[in-house]
Amino acid sequence: MSVLVIADHDAGMLSPSTARVVEGASVLGPIDLLVIGDRAEQVAAAAANLAHVRKVQVVTGISASDADVSVIEMLSQGYQYVIQSAGSVGRDRMPRLAAKLDLMPVTDVVAILGPNRFERPIYAGNAVQTVTDNQPKHILTLRASAFRAPATTDTAAPVEVLDMALNSVVTLLASHRTQSDTPDLATAQIVIGGGVALGSAENFQLIENLAKKLGAAVGATRAAVDAGYAPNDWQIGQTGKIIAPDLYIAIGISGALQHLAGIQGAKKIVAINSDAEAPLVKLADLALVGDLFEIVPQLTAELERLGVSR
Repeated sequence: MSVLVIADHDAGMLSPSTARVVEGASVLGPIDLLVIGDRAEQVAAAAANLAHVRKVQVVTGISASDADVSVIEMLSQGYQYVIQSAGSVGRDRMPRLAAKLDLMPVTDVVAILGPNRFERPIYAGNAVQTVTDNQPKHILTLRASAFRAPATTDTAAPVEVLDMALNSVVTLLASHRTQSDTPDLATAQIVIGGGVALGSAENFQLIENLAKKLGAAVGATRAAVDAGYAPNDWQIGQTGKIIAPDLYIAIGISGALQHLAGIQGAKKIVAINSDAEAPLVKLADLALVGDLFEIVPQLTAELERLGVSR
């Protein structure tokens, strides 16, 4: 059974989520990895060293969403599975691909139980549904945080450049991004999240300073994002990014249901909050009850004193 995995990448860099998706999909059969979009050849060089990858296919010069789905549709004819991460691109692309192929996609898969049996969370993560997909071809999105990344290999997979230029009715006018040197939020081992209690975008600097000391990714609640305190790509939760870090430090976050749905995979949770009755404080493995504007600077200063820096 052959598998086509579509790589996630940005600004010429392979996303860490791709390696996790490859690891999850490896139980289904030999994997060909498709890199499509701008600077694809640069991304392919990194993708070729992932374990489980048999071949890397590169399609350059395609960036518009209508054209990339058409390319994937043509390439999908030779595969039983077409898979991408359940990130923002995969959530947009794969249902449209499924519609073109007249198939039902299985989205947000967290476990692969067999060739056509998959697990996915439902009801904001409060239940897990087992899906049996008896279609002749399977269109899947995998939750990257549910799978561990494989090791790289010394033997690079062959890279094949495909000439598949298509006319597009879509023109990209501009691309806006948040510049950050912190780890990828969806796959980081340590994540520090901030809530609306921080009060301003300037106060989120407290979160960022602590994150730099711990080598952590920075996240935020939907309320903090909606208030303009943090960029959209920091949002954690049911309508944001789903995370599964080894450690999640929640600062000024009460624990709304949609946010809790995004952190259920966290192994350890530390909550810093003035409200001892907040849902996330009760859920946390360790809770510090008090004023975050006192606790966080003290914590950062203590890490500085101990020489902790990553």
